[in-house]
Amino acid sequence: MKNETGTFQTSIHDEDFLEQFSGGRAGWEGLISGAGRDTEKLNGTWNFSLDPYQTCLRAGWYLEASHDASGREYPLDYDFDQWEPVPVPSCWNLLKKEYLWYEGPAVYTRKFTYVNRGEKTVVLKIGAANYDAKVFVNQRYVGHHRGGSTPFCFDITSFLGHDNRIVIVVDNTRNPNHVPMTNTDWFNYGGLYRDVELLRLPKVAITDFSVALVPDGAFDKLRASVTLSDPSCGGQAVVTIAELGLRQEIPVRNGQGEVTFGAKPELWGPESPRLYDVEVRFGEDVVTDRIGFREIRVAGTEIRLNGRAIVLKGICIHEESEANGKSVTDEEIRENFRLLKDLNANYARLAHYPHSENAARIADEMGILLWEEIPVYWAIHFRNKDTYADAENQLLELIRRDKNRASVILWSVGNENPDTDDRLNFMKSLALRAKAVDGSRLVTAACLVDRVNLIINDRLADSLDVIGINEYYGWYEPNIEHLQVIFDHSKPTKPVIISEFGADARAGERGSKDDLWTEDKQLEVYRIQTQTFAKIPYIKGTTPWILFDFRCPRRTNGFQDFYNRKGLLSQDKKTKKLAYFCMKAYYSR
Repeated sequence: MKNETGTFQTSIHDEDFLEQFSGGRAGWEGLISGAGRDTEKLNGTWNFSLDPYQTCLRAGWYLEASHDASGREYPLDYDFDQWEPVPVPSCWNLLKKEYLWYEGPAVYTRKFTYVNRGEKTVVLKIGAANYDAKVFVNQRYVGHHRGGSTPFCFDITSFLGHDNRIVIVVDNTRNPNHVPMTNTDWFNYGGLYRDVELLRLPKVAITDFSVALVPDGAFDKLRASVTLSDPSCGGQAVVTIAELGLRQEIPVRNGQGEVTFGAKPELWGPESPRLYDVEVRFGEDVVTDRIGFREIRVAGTEIRLNGRAIVLKGICIHEESEANGKSVTDEEIRENFRLLKDLNANYARLAHYPHSENAARIADEMGILLWEEIPVYWAIHFRNKDTYADAENQLLELIRRDKNRASVILWSVGNENPDTDDRLNFMKSLALRAKAVDGSRLVTAACLVDRVNLIINDRLADSLDVIGINEYYGWYEPNIEHLQVIFDHSKPTKPVIISEFGADARAGERGSKDDLWTEDKQLEVYRIQTQTFAKIPYIKGTTPWILFDFRCPRRTNGFQDFYNRKGLLSQDKKTKKLAYFCMKAYYSR
């Protein structure tokens, strides 16, 4: 393209080229449940190229303009079908050693055939793309999404033909206005790293539904809700739970319906993770799911699961594997949870962003309680309205995705943020939003202790159900004796979870208990920490940092070698460090 005088190409000189792609942002309202649907996965081999100068968007590669108006062929700078074949889902960082540290735009493309089989709507659903994704189908811009860990959907019905090309530009460039912002403590993987799917839907589809135990302590009522794709539609939806002999109509008006009805299901819990086959039907559309029913509440400083006090014995986990980065497999998730159970634990904090949808489904099956969170991490731009909108959208996408998972008992709205007025307003708004949307779970955040006055003191706690505390006494704060002082000074009226503590140790490195980076030093920190926790009645859970070592560009000394070494296991999960056995013994008591 040239300007009016024909003197320059806008694709080279126009720095406002991204404005044309600012519309069509996908958000939580458009997220459609795929539960029980026969989805068609577009996983497999795609063609791929790094695009550090954003030429696909600048020069309109997605238009596939190969000839001028007179039919003369252009010399193109790309060739979609000759690009490198790569697997989807995957993280590009692990495909070649040259890609390991790449941050920026990259382009994915593939062809697929579409034949209409009576459906009225076709939806493209992407499980996650880090961080910004712009989607094109058959030379037309569809829309974009921000947020590297939550799913998003586009209605592509009007874009489809028999033969189709999809182009997705994924950009993992860190940005100070994003959530998270530029500075984190984990590796910035890029790519289409979760499933890409097609959903074929009828004219009126069930876009969202939930079935849950009414949290009133009686354990004898369920509440079912349904949302339809047509906001003007009314009628009767039906929820069926055959194993309970239940068939209940849900009156629907203006595209939404809710009903409460009597039921006495066997309650879901770690010892008995009972799941029921649930079906929701409206017109031609049917969704099914495996759902457990449980109640989680707070009473004073107690956390009560199904009316009984429970201590959350847990561990933090990052979504990462040596082989696959963030594109973890179901077997790798199961391996992590088996290691958790070997630790005598019943609970996991999935840090610091939404993990795979399959993690919560597998936790449902295995009877593991979960803390899920969004990456409002460290120094977010708390005054920026667009940053807040990004955070809230990620929170609502996570809640919409996982609200039928019995395993998820805690929504976390952030991690290790300074207690400022701007941060308080930002995170308090998120906490209130979570409670308004989902009253069946607890809301928390990983807060910091007041290191000057040695006390648990965070104004955000007034808006939380459970206070999370990250502390590294014995490591970043060398005087571990201050830990007991903090607990003695603090008089919380809510339960406290020690959401992080620990120390780095390279697997196999030995020395005295005062030698940094050794398993012996890590063990000594765990020994003193757990002895201290055992004396404090308001501590109702712990999640030490972290199950296994993980990649991190901030960690550069000779012991770390670009890994955070606080894992209880090595990065390949083959070596259990001494602290693992300390924690296992503590949880056995």
